Amino acid sequence: MFSIKQITPWKTALFILMLLPMLLGLGYGLLYSFGVIGLLNTGFTTEHWSDVLLNFSFWKSLLFSFGIGLISVGISLVIALWMVVNWHHDLRKGKLSTLIYLPLAFPATVVGFFIFQSFSKAGFWSRFLYQIGIISKIEDFPSLVNDAYGIGIILASSFIITPFLSLILKGIFENEHVTKFQQIAKSLGASQRQVLIKVTLPILLQKAKTSLLLFLIFVIGSYEIPLLLGRQNPKMITVAIVDKAQRFNLNDIPEAYAMAILYVLFLLFLFFGFQRLAKLKTKAYA
Repeated sequence: MFSIKQITPWKTALFILMLLPMLLGLGYGLLYSFGVIGLLNTGFTTEHWSDVLLNFSFWKSLLFSFGIGLISVGISLVIALWMVVNWHHDLRKGKLSTLIYLPLAFPATVVGFFIFQSFSKAGFWSRFLYQIGIISKIEDFPSLVNDAYGIGIILASSFIITPFLSLILKGIFENEHVTKFQQIAKSLGASQRQVLIKVTLPILLQKAKTSLLLFLIFVIGSYEIPLLLGRQNPKMITVAIVDKAQRFNLNDIPEAYAMAILYVLFLLFLFFGFQRLAKLKTKAYA
């Protein structure tokens, strides 16, 4: 029989093996961004980093992506919570328990194309509203894709992550026996609203906080949907990095690597900062 001490080295080796390609890629990008390697390298320089750090468009793209992620996850969270709290029996069995899996079958590119065909000025809804006389011409339909506020990106991202989040919250609802806690609270005289705010939501949100962070990182780092539904200004950060790397000017490639490394550092700061805040909050209630 294998002991834990025998298994641990294998787990460590596997973990290192999984991280190695990412670390090698980051190392290559770091050396390229400082001009140590590359097609047009002239030796160590911080010029590319200075250009990126002083580039307002880069920070605008990063903050824009962060805002899109927060709004998308927030919308999905509200919908998923509403479904789990009100329809948790239907999510366990019945037609809804099957339908909830349907959006999971659509790749991001397909969802982006669907949103574009539905909500663009020449899409389904603009033509439908024009036909029934609500708008006098198709151009009167509001810009919901390729717009400055990323509405199309938010719609597509929410469509993708809401089913995942609903299934996660459904599992938490069942595994944490939330129904029993609700019954206890009601027996002690709590109103329906008090049960929701003081019992149901804290349990679900506390257990789902890491998943929410991962969904936020997922939306920030998505590429296909912003490429289809976004615009040139402002860009999502991933689109901005790829555009920079794929330009015909080879001098832009080191800046693209610098942008990518800063983006990774931002995600690490976001992840570990969130974990730190969660631990401090847990200690405060202990």
